[in-house]
Amino acid sequence: MDRYVVAGNPVEHSQSPFIHAEFARQTGQALRYDRLLCPLHEFGRTVRQFADSDPAQPARGCNVTVPFKFEAFQLAPQHTGRAALARAANTLRFDAQGWRADNTDGAGLVRDIELNAGVPLAGKRLLLIGAGGAAAGVLGPLLGASPALLVLSNRTPEKAQTLAAQHQAAAGRTRLLVRPLANCGVGFDVVINASASSLQGTAVPVAAHALSPGGLALDMMYGPPAQAFLAWAAAHGAVARDGLGMLVEQAAEAFEFWRGVRPQTAAVLQSLRQRMSAARP
Repeated sequence: MDRYVVAGNPVEHSQSPFIHAEFARQTGQALRYDRLLCPLHEFGRTVRQFADSDPAQPARGCNVTVPFKFEAFQLAPQHTGRAALARAANTLRFDAQGWRADNTDGAGLVRDIELNAGVPLAGKRLLLIGAGGAAAGVLGPLLGASPALLVLSNRTPEKAQTLAAQHQAAAGRTRLLVRPLANCGVGFDVVINASASSLQGTAVPVAAHALSPGGLALDMMYGPPAQAFLAWAAAHGAVARDGLGMLVEQAAEAFEFWRGVRPQTAAVLQSLRQRMSAARP
């Protein structure tokens, strides 16, 4: 039986094992999917150990979560185009051709926003908060959705400037700007929190005037870490959305990258929301 894991730190909260078990059942694929906790300074060694661990039940790949997406990109000698643009990876595939890195985050986010949330991005004004591995993975696909404006804002402006410069050629007709968190702009149609603020339990990094009434405010986290951002967004008149839909959609992209089969996502997302709701105290 082929084996896969989600590698990260922390990783015990991850719902990826449930999602991929549902995809495997739906598509008739035989696989095992677990969590892999990686020490902060031993990501490469830990993933290599997993890849080499049991030839009788070969490791075929892994998903990668915080804080290792830049390291995952460096670990693989081969990259898909979207991973190369992001210079970060959330998916690794191990096969006879060697290790290949992909980044499915952005495709999953865009699909969740446009199909699941029903919000078209073309011509809209977007604010993306953060410039780490999560933001790097979604910036290219967000630009590919042709918003009129995309503002990138981060606690460390230099990181945001570097990330924007890497994506300038992919911006097309979209105005891609970098602004400080304290003065990022007003009334965005879509605000996406890709920063570590929710995971760290810190305050929402931008002022409420960044939201527009009825606009979409999405935190890429889910579960308890996302609740403060969601409550803040709802209190200021925005439509609050967590990262569960993105999680399922990016997982479907990864499943197809590994198995060559595209699973259906709607029923899995519904089941996952019910599962998360039932787990709340």
